[in-house]
Amino acid sequence: MLLRVTNRAANFLSKMPLGGYRRFACALLLAFIALPAISAQEPAQTPPPNSSTPPVARPVPAAGGAFSSTSPPQAPSRAGLNIVVLDPAHGGTDTGARGTGGVRESEIVLEFAVKVRRALELLGFQVVQTRLANENPSFDDRSALANAQTGAVFVTLHISSTGPPGTARVYVNSDLPAEREANGLIPWDRAQAPFLGLSHKLGDLVQGNLAQQFRGSPGDAQTSAVRQLRTTAAPAIAVEISSVSVENRQDLDGMAPGVADAIARGVAAFRPSYVVAGVGGAIR
Repeated sequence: MLLRVTNRAANFLSKMPLGGYRRFACALLLAFIALPAISAQEPAQTPPPNSSTPPVARPVPAAGGAFSSTSPPQAPSRAGLNIVVLDPAHGGTDTGARGTGGVRESEIVLEFAVKVRRALELLGFQVVQTRLANENPSFDDRSALANAQTGAVFVTLHISSTGPPGTARVYVNSDLPAEREANGLIPWDRAQAPFLGLSHKLGDLVQGNLAQQFRGSPGDAQTSAVRQLRTTAAPAIAVEISSVSVENRQDLDGMAPGVADAIARGVAAFRPSYVVAGVGGAIR
């Protein structure tokens, strides 16, 4: 078809008088011939990928750069458990437990978090911290950050003021009634209810590793009404190290590598058991 058109155009041009009109017509013909070749070289345009932000359970305010309401950390491409939300407890004016030598829980857990984060990342996990410095996000802020993730577990770090020094315990939230409101939504203060079974399994795995590292630590996770865990819609545990009352601060600091290793190994062992609990996708 193109060949017939160009042949007819060439015959027509040959009969035109020399001059500007003939040169102009020749230029148009050359452009018409070149157009298909140019178009063939241009890459096909594909629609942009869907860039809509995944829904979150609750708005999360920014807190010292630790997290953002508009740009939650993105999960790796592999399905399943990939993210650990690490929560150094307390912060800001809330110093937590204090020892006789001026030891502050809020400061020590930040130092422990550095070691825990490194151990988890070496095993391929993405770590999201609720705070990176001396901020004090609210309980709801911390839970909201965890609830905004896909494929995540939640670990909050504490230093106790009691308990045998050199030991560590894991706590899982006490039983919660898995009730829904009339509209089918799960109340915010019972978000942990569908995940209690998974939390117990994760807690036992981490506690088993802690017991191997620190003699005198229990072999299984314990239950307690931990406020931070109640509003977290993910497998969630609290790890508590004893204690701020040690006479030598170095004894407490020396526990950090063992705690980090136990948590990382426990989370890695939990990975094959991880499933998304059926929460209906809505928390109020």
